[in-house]
Amino acid sequence: MEPTPPLHQAGIGVVVPYDFALDRELWRWLPNDVSVHLTRMPYAPMPATLEMAVHISDPELAAQGVTDLSAVSPLVTAYACTSGSFVGGPAGELELVTAMLGAGAPAALTTSGALLAALRHLGIGRIATATPYTADLTVGLTAYLAESGIEVTAATGLGLISDIWTVPYDVTAQLVRDTDNEHADAVFISCTNLPTYDVIARLEAEIRKPVLTANQVTMWLALNLIGRKAVGPGQQLMER
Repeated sequence: MEPTPPLHQAGIGVVVPYDFALDRELWRWLPNDVSVHLTRMPYAPMPATLEMAVHISDPELAAQGVTDLSAVSPLVTAYACTSGSFVGGPAGELELVTAMLGAGAPAALTTSGALLAALRHLGIGRIATATPYTADLTVGLTAYLAESGIEVTAATGLGLISDIWTVPYDVTAQLVRDTDNEHADAVFISCTNLPTYDVIARLEAEIRKPVLTANQVTMWLALNLIGRKAVGPGQQLMER
């Protein structure tokens, strides 16, 4: 029998903040013929606050990430950070995408832009938001969404400034329950450094509405832009 030829691999480039710790979670949304090529921004010794979000929202850092990934020729590059892509408002989000395209990315997106795309895909205009952030960043997300035409019916945060990747699933799930209300048509869990993959489907079954998360919408849109479908059993975004 002839050996099976190697699988042709499509690549997704991902630019993340220096403290990103969830590489493995990103892979879980990928079909077998797609690979993640990930690069981190330069380390800066600061907590996960508004100041850090402003620092990592610099379009030049996103563009440098595209350059750093260029040798492996990803078909699309994602800037995978929610706060860094909403802190400058919709105009700041557009600057990040424009910078990445200008640096040579064939296609580009940000997490905050992917959230808006997912909401449009689902036909949703009112959401509740659950974040790990301090109050000013949680308010910043609400402002970004309002300026983008999305109503936030409730918003809560955990007030964390470090080690966000260590938050247990049960803490995140309870935050969603505490935030959800009858006026929200979906709940968004913010921050690409907050683990969410294994809570999405069971929370959707419990609250009976879509639960979107930062890494989920990022990978969903990145795959969509290269003609692939994300893997997320029981996740409504993947099934519509």
